[in-house]
Amino acid sequence: MKTITLDKKQIHPSKVVCIGRNYVDHIKELNNEIPTEPVIFLKPNSSISEDLKFNDKDAVHYESEISFMVQSGKLAAVGFGLDLTKRDIQSQLKAKGLPWERAKAFDGSAVFSEFVSFEKIEDLRLELFINGEFKQSGGYDLMLYKPEAVYKEICTFMTLEDGDIIMTGTPNGVGKINIGDEFIGRIYANETLLVERSWAVE
Repeated sequence: MKTITLDKKQIHPSKVVCIGRNYVDHIKELNNEIPTEPVIFLKPNSSISEDLKFNDKDAVHYESEISFMVQSGKLAAVGFGLDLTKRDIQSQLKAKGLPWERAKAFDGSAVFSEFVSFEKIEDLRLELFINGEFKQSGGYDLMLYKPEAVYKEICTFMTLEDGDIIMTGTPNGVGKINIGDEFIGRIYANETLLVERSWAVE
C-alpha cells in the first residue's frame, strides 16, 4: 500500500477521489462544458506517489490541486497535489465516450506533498511554479463546488475511509511535463504558507 505523510505519520489512503471541471477558467482552457453537478472520478492507491516521475512515451500534463485528507468524517488536513494526466489519451477516450482510467489512474499519477492541519477552509489557495516561472494559482473562492459540498456529495454514494484523499480540481494553466523540470507547489491560508514541496522530474 502506498503511503502519504500526515504530521510526520505514514497514512495509507484506500483511494483518491478527484473532482474535474471545478474552475471555470480551466473548463474554458480545455473547451469543456460547465457541469451541473460535480464531476467525480477515482484514482487507486497504486496511483499515489510523493515523487514526480514518468518515463512514458505519452505526453503527461500536470494539474495542481488543493487536496484534503479525510479523518473522522471530516476534511482534516490539506496538502498540495498533482493530478497527472495523459492528455492525448484522455481526449481520445472522451471522444469515444469511454472511461478515463488509462489517462488518469496510472501508477504515480497522484503526486502529493505532506498533509497538515488547517483552520479556515475558505482561506486556502495554491500556487505552482515550474523552473521558477509562475504557472497556476487558485483557491476556495474560485471553485464551482466548494470542498464541503464535494465531501457531502461523495458520501451520498461512496464510503470515505480515514486517510482517503479528495482532490478538488485544477485552475487554468495546465501543461506538459518535461524531464528535468523543477516544480514548487505551495498551499497558503491567506498569506501564511502552510505547505511547500519541490520536485525535480526524473
